Amino acid sequence: MEMWFEYLKENWLFFLIALIVLFVVVSFVKTMIKWALVVVIIAAVAVYGGFTWDDVNQVVTTVKDETVQKLKEQAIQAMVEEAEKAKFTANENGTYTISTSSLELTGKPNSGKVGVTFGGVSLGEWELNEAVREFIQTAKQNK
Repeated sequence: MEMWFEYLKENWLFFLIALIVLFVVVSFVKTMIKWALVVVIIAAVAVYGGFTWDDVNQVVTTVKDETVQKLKEQAIQAMVEEAEKAKFTANENGTYTISTSSLELTGKPNSGKVGVTFGGVSLGEWELNEAVREFIQTAKQNK
């Protein structure tokens, strides 16, 4: 991160011009060409900066991992807050679904894992930890 800040300090004018051009392109161009121009401008900034695709990939991976972790924390908080409103549904195929206004859990009894969707975004399969088990038990009692 320190390398990025130093680079930005040294090339602030170049980035300012690139941001202005991006703003103009996004604001005034209304076709698919707009997005092609945006990609070209971003690629030019990356090439000019001497960044490799590995650098860009590392930053994207870090941001993605941090975002997923924050979503998981928010989902656990929602489980605590919305447990009393959770609706437990036993499906015909032997699975179950628990839903609230922002959460949906799907799983098989005794499997040890559940699929979690928070705010319409799938967060994958989770191991049954204490918070998830408590949420499931509370939802079962809400029948």
